[in-house]
Order: sequence, then C-alpha cells, then structure tokens
Amino acid sequence: MSRKPVKTKPQQTKRWEGKEKPDWLSRALARAGVFPQKEAETAILAGRVTINGRVALMPLAPVPPGAVVKVDGLPVQLGAPATRVLAFHKPAGVLSSTARQHRTGTVFEVLLPQLPPELAGYTWHAVGRLDVESTGLLLFTNDDKLVAHATSPDTRLPKRYVATVFSIADDARVEPLRQGMTLDDGLARPAKVVVRDEHTVEVTLTEGRHHQVKRMLGAVGLPVRALHREAVGSVDLKDIPEGGFRLLSDEEVRESLHYEGRGTTAGE
Repeated sequence: MSRKPVKTKPQQTKRWEGKEKPDWLSRALARAGVFPQKEAETAILAGRVTINGRVALMPLAPVPPGAVVKVDGLPVQLGAPATRVLAFHKPAGVLSSTARQHRTGTVFEVLLPQLPPELAGYTWHAVGRLDVESTGLLLFTNDDKLVAHATSPDTRLPKRYVATVFSIADDARVEPLRQGMTLDDGLARPAKVVVRDEHTVEVTLTEGRHHQVKRMLGAVGLPVRALHREAVGSVDLKDIPEGGFRLLSDEEVRESLHYEGRGTTAGE
C-alpha cells in the first residue's frame, strides 16, 4: 500500500522581513527625547498619546513607519535623535547606577534635576562607572551604541585616573604597572604611570576592569585612599564644578572619543 505524500506548508515570510521594523511607542518617544521612558509609559497609560488619530493605551504599541504621533494633541517628531554626550563631575558618596537601576543616592539624582528642557526628555545612559566614593569625570549619553564603543577594551580609549595612596610611591614600585601585570582576572595591559609625588600616582588605562586601578596599585603595595578620574579620551573636567555638567560638542565626540555620532547637537 503506497503512502500519500505529505503536504508541507510553504515557509512563511517573517512579517517585517525586508521592511523597516516598527519601534514600540514608549521607547520611540524616549529615543526622540520627548519623554524619559518611564514618563512616556505614564503619559501613554493616561491616554495622552495618539497614533494616527487613535488613542494608544499600550506602551508596547508598535509605531508604523511614517505614523503621525501626537502628545496632548500636538505632533511630535520621532526617529533617532542626534548623539548627545554630557561630561559630569561626579561627587563622592553617590552610586553610578544605570538608568534601569535608579535607586536612592545615585548620580541620576544629582544630574537629571539640573538638565535644561532640551536635554531633560532623553533617556541618559552612564558610560561606565565610578566607585561610590570615587570622584571625577563620568560621561552620559542618549546613544547606547556610544556606551558600547567607549567601554569596549577593543576601542582602547584611554582613561586617566589620579590615585592618592597610603604608602610611599616611587618609579621602581610602579614599574610593574608599566610592564603589564597579572591580576586575578588575567593579564592587564601596560599602563601609563606618572608619580606626581610620594602619595599621588597618575594611571592611564586603555581598558576598564572592576576596581582595576585599585587592584593594580594594591598589588605593588600602594593601597588607594582616594581615586579621581581626570579624563576619558581627551575629554577632561576642565572647569566643571563638582556635581555639575557640560554638553560636549560634536567635534569633541568625534575627536576626543573617536565616535561618529548621529546628526548634530543643539546649537551647532
């Protein structure tokens, strides 16, 4: 007895294959700088947002390409905004948490309230971290691709720190840092090290492991009492007061961070 051939269904084409995929509403509003994402979700649930004339009550509602989106009856321009980068002078005693980990006592509580309206709508990402008691330069951006670029060890973006140490520092003692030393998580790249005085050591890294400066100096008998980051790439604190910030120019983003951002920043 012969068997009937089994009919197979043709493979279905993915719904959005070959097309621009829609973003979801709350994220689209946040990326465009209309609201931070949490505020966008609140506005949507309150019925303040429409897509093509219809009230959208779901933060995850898809936004088709070319859709007309309005907030409180006023049209908003969606799409990827220009890359913006803030240089922030982190004080001691605050956490460098990410945007998704907002807790009490974070850098976001210091930074966000002082942002002007043209910057306040974005979702800001910290570019790397500093320990809670460490101070100095911490970058923030609305472009998550810049975060990956700046924190990747493959980029080799230099980061300059100044450590105040308990023991007496001299060139002989810090020489292993210049040669490249083995830590508990593997071989560390050679660092540029300058002994500023017997209790102050400048260390420039091209990678950024957990507590790396403290572990490297501790390994040569120079436990760190205080740590301050002076520069990332060639961006430094300049005249930014503790707890303050400034907006980087497009040229600084390109030349100092070696990153081609999206579009242009305001005022350029």
